[in-house]
Amino acid sequence: MAVFHVDLDNTLIFSYKRDIGQEKRCVEVYQGREISFITEKTYELLQKVRERALIVPTTTRTQEQYRRIDLGIGDLPYALVCNGGVLLENGKEDEKWRARSLELVRDCQGQLRKAMDLLEKEPERELEVRFLEEMFVFTKCRNPAEAVDVLRESLDTGLVDVLRNGQKVYVVPKSLRKGRAVERFRQYKRAGQVFAAGDSAFDVTMLEAADLAVAPQALKSGFSLSACVTGMLGKAVYSEEVLEYILNFI
Repeated sequence: MAVFHVDLDNTLIFSYKRDIGQEKRCVEVYQGREISFITEKTYELLQKVRERALIVPTTTRTQEQYRRIDLGIGDLPYALVCNGGVLLENGKEDEKWRARSLELVRDCQGQLRKAMDLLEKEPERELEVRFLEEMFVFTKCRNPAEAVDVLRESLDTGLVDVLRNGQKVYVVPKSLRKGRAVERFRQYKRAGQVFAAGDSAFDVTMLEAADLAVAPQALKSGFSLSACVTGMLGKAVYSEEVLEYILNFI
């Protein structure tokens, strides 16, 4: 059985702020507003991929945020949310998976609490500090680069990753990287060939853990990713590039 781990935001789906052309369909509604879309071609390609592989969304989104997504191709049996710390099977959380995730992050609790204390004092913070699923820390800052620098100087970066995405700032245990989730799921499902696609630093370990993966060329070059990762050149909407490439191999 082939498994395709795919990031969601900016890999498969795109914010209403992103121009992906007129031929698109809404996949996420929040507070009555249409906020995320896929292209019609992506929708068609996803259906073809689903016929050949088990599609597993693998995202930093929380359960609540993930449940807002409807790709229109029917319910997917599995999803890895909270950066892989939570496994959903047919929409229900796998309690054994959660228990193991909490074991993996136990040694990082001190660093996560320290990160929360530092962010509580951050003068440029725009959102409350959240300890998501008791696994990682999240907030938003007006000056995220400065906040990230302070965190990296103060925390043990041998135990935790400090990452940013726009104004969003995350402190995530290294034991909760997406790559670890891919390895765990490979064993869980006794998967055959594993494919992956992502677009950001959050996805690097996931891409490296796959047998074949896809990333934007800038990410591949910036992180010196291995030969198993193919860089896309941005000649089309990224999701379309990803799915067309993956279909050549599954």
